[in-house]
Amino acid sequence: MVQAYAPGKAIIFGEHAVVYGHPAVAVAINTGVKVTATLNSKWTVDDRQLNSSQHPHIKWLTENSSLNQPVRFRITSDLHPAAGQGSSAALSVASQIAIAKLSGLATDPVEVSKMAHMAEAAAQSGRASPTDTATSSLGGCVVVARELPKLATKVFDTHLETPEGKRSWTIGKMQVGETDEGTPHLVLGYTGNPSHTGKMVAMVADRITSDPLARENLDSIGEITSMGLLAIKSSAWDVVGMAMDACHQKLRALGLSTPMLEELITAVRPHSLGSKLTGAGGGGCMMALTNEPERVAQTIEMHGGKANVTPIISPGAVILGL
Repeated sequence: MVQAYAPGKAIIFGEHAVVYGHPAVAVAINTGVKVTATLNSKWTVDDRQLNSSQHPHIKWLTENSSLNQPVRFRITSDLHPAAGQGSSAALSVASQIAIAKLSGLATDPVEVSKMAHMAEAAAQSGRASPTDTATSSLGGCVVVARELPKLATKVFDTHLETPEGKRSWTIGKMQVGETDEGTPHLVLGYTGNPSHTGKMVAMVADRITSDPLARENLDSIGEITSMGLLAIKSSAWDVVGMAMDACHQKLRALGLSTPMLEELITAVRPHSLGSKLTGAGGGGCMMALTNEPERVAQTIEMHGGKANVTPIISPGAVILGL
């Protein structure tokens, strides 16, 4: 038996703009997915037959593994599905670690990330960003871009053959330092409404073809991300918060916010350095950077959201019990 754990993620800067060549910055969070894998007489997930319609990620990973015996998978998740927390990516990463371990192979984070990314793409009609899988596998603060900013340290390159042609990315990591006042926390607030990534990406694509201002907003997110990267590197958390606020204004102008997201974001602002939606938008989660995490969490729940307090840096995927 093998147990593997992979964290979810939160995107601090770069939602949607990363699709058009700008960098994205994401961090691992302190909740995730645990996969228990045991050699078995047949392929099952939570005591049901493994099939591609219910678990396309696991199905692809098993079909592209060197396993010579069926496996029973059990999944335990602390992440909200379709909420911008990277739940499917965390499932893919944890499953790949368990499969590799059962196969007697190394569980190198880079190779795990690449395989999980391919599984994500297979489940999403050949399209997927490596942001979620890289962040879940590597942990910490991850930067994804076509051309990696100099502030980040390169970890690996990756590419994907999509229906629109080959796409390439460079994955890097950033050190996040502490100040004399300590490091603030992130608080995620789930609206209770699902976020449909494909729908939101398609909406933005339509907007930038018909509205020049929409493309300007995307480019502005890229500029804000560059400023935010420098602020993170310098541990200038008040500036990071300002950049988060500015990024949200651009995302809202693109039509990605919702009344519930706006209510939560507005409610926590008096107690936060910055707050914004995180992920695809249209529902899902918002996030706040704050030195008063418990107060912000209480405020989110008073307004009908579900709160999770997480350090700004959390570790990546691991095999449990080692």
